Amino acid sequence: MRILTVAEMALREISRRRGVLVLLLTLPLVCYLVRHDQVGQSIRFVMLGLAWAVSTAALFASGTSRHVEPRLRLSGYRSHHLYLGRLVAMWVLGLAVAAPFYTLIAVDRGGDVRLGALAAAMALAVTVAAPLGLLIGALVPRELEGTLILLVTISLQMMIDPADYLTRLTPFWSSREIGTYAIDHTGTEYLVRGLTHGIVVTLLATALVAVLSAIRLRTRPHLRYAPR
Repeated sequence: MRILTVAEMALREISRRRGVLVLLLTLPLVCYLVRHDQVGQSIRFVMLGLAWAVSTAALFASGTSRHVEPRLRLSGYRSHHLYLGRLVAMWVLGLAVAAPFYTLIAVDRGGDVRLGALAAAMALAVTVAAPLGLLIGALVPRELEGTLILLVTISLQMMIDPADYLTRLTPFWSSREIGTYAIDHTGTEYLVRGLTHGIVVTLLATALVAVLSAIRLRTRPHLRYAPR
């Protein structure tokens, strides 16, 4: 299947950058240890660190694939094969990174949180982060600018007042809501709101990536039409 072939190529490209893989694991761990004395903040920081790591990896994957995509298109690959393949790769990578942190929290804080909801929150953080990183990569071709945009997004998520209605416009609000349900043992409305928000953001970001990818791959700036 062509989508799986593209996903394998993206994972192979990421695996060559060992420094990136180390940072993917280090950042959420640092976030957890810094706030280890506070159960709620430590777990929420892990999810934000995980979201930052996966979205940054997706941003880099979007940039490194640009020189390969024209050749794949000539080989018969469609635009949806390319962006869905990268998306699947980032989801696989994100879940692989999230698994050890879920295990760590389950062993360290298992009696304090709802582990099923925690798993859903971490999975949703990965689910949202992957298309978000690809979307920023499609909008901003340079990795430095894209990384700064991600930094501003995560910083805003951390600093904004949770009671402010504007928090619902941030991409990872879903993880915060489900995290509140898991940590503070609130009502199921938090879980429902979080799941709904995460699914909507994922579908919207993926749709925008699809549109931008189709437009970019149909544009051939190297071709010039001769005047009649």
